Amino acid sequence: TKVLENTLFGMGNPLLDISAVVDKDFLDKFGLKPNDQILAEDKHKALFEEIVKRSKVEYHAGGSTQNSVKIAQWMIQKPHKVATFFGCIGTDRFGEILKKKAEEAHVDAHYYEQNEEPTGTCAACITGDNRSLVANLAAANCYKKEKHLDLDSNWELVEKAKVYYIAGFFLTVSPESILKVAKHASDNNKIFCMNLSAPFISQFFKEPLMKVMPYVDILFGNETEAATFAKELGFETDDIAEIAKKTQNLPKDNAKRQRVVVFTQGKDDTVATVGRVTMFPVLDIDQNDIVDTNGAGDAFVGGFLSALVQEHALEECIRAGHYSANVIIRRVGCTFPEKPDFH
Repeated sequence: TKVLENTLFGMGNPLLDISAVVDKDFLDKFGLKPNDQILAEDKHKALFEEIVKRSKVEYHAGGSTQNSVKIAQWMIQKPHKVATFFGCIGTDRFGEILKKKAEEAHVDAHYYEQNEEPTGTCAACITGDNRSLVANLAAANCYKKEKHLDLDSNWELVEKAKVYYIAGFFLTVSPESILKVAKHASDNNKIFCMNLSAPFISQFFKEPLMKVMPYVDILFGNETEAATFAKELGFETDDIAEIAKKTQNLPKDNAKRQRVVVFTQGKDDTVATVGRVTMFPVLDIDQNDIVDTNGAGDAFVGGFLSALVQEHALEECIRAGHYSANVIIRRVGCTFPEKPDFH
């Protein structure tokens, strides 16, 4: 099926990833776990100053939701601008890079630009096949519903879409923007997707997360996030299939669509509620071919969404997600070759 422009809508934190291979001493110095996502605190200021001085530092356009919609666009190829993206940046060099990169990826990015805060960054501290992410949201945290989302010209783009995706990370920025989009999707029987994103979201932003949950048609997450979510909700099980089932059965606003829950587990099977809970094995990959798992989860969602906007079956969406994740982990950052080789 030919997909129309602006069919897929994403909104989130546009960040510039600053990625470098570090050692355990570096992680210990800043109190980082090898595989985690956190928000930067004052004690991490020096981390950003140090990481840019590493020998092999790379800069890539990032931000979880933005990565996913870019991958979806890459998987679809044509037409351009199937994916729309909203988020806030600063009026600076990093902001210009993000604009240029979105354009190169053929994503229809409409940034809210302000000059109080600089464009957000994310330090990706790579050790082996682990990545510890420290996000300094800065400008990304300044997204304002009434200054951007509510403007007629922007809201028209929301109305044009059929599939919506917002990472849980954005709950820390503008829960009211998420709710407005989620309710629109639910009221119009469109598909609203969300991601648990990181353990800290379920732990410290549970209230806004659960306010949006009744509108969530498809929920993504990884095994760690699923376990934390289950603990926070008192599910009293650490069986991932059971967690998926219980999450599927949480209250839902639009009864026309049963909620779908998709939990990835790195190299282990992806768990999804396709009617009943089903396991989908990921593509085999030689450990030596894994360059960097940063962006694997975002890539999975991107591939999944590319099939979803083309109205493919759920199994097919998962297959597309596995393909794109497999491509991304062979490369540094959430980057991709010129064209996908997916059939």
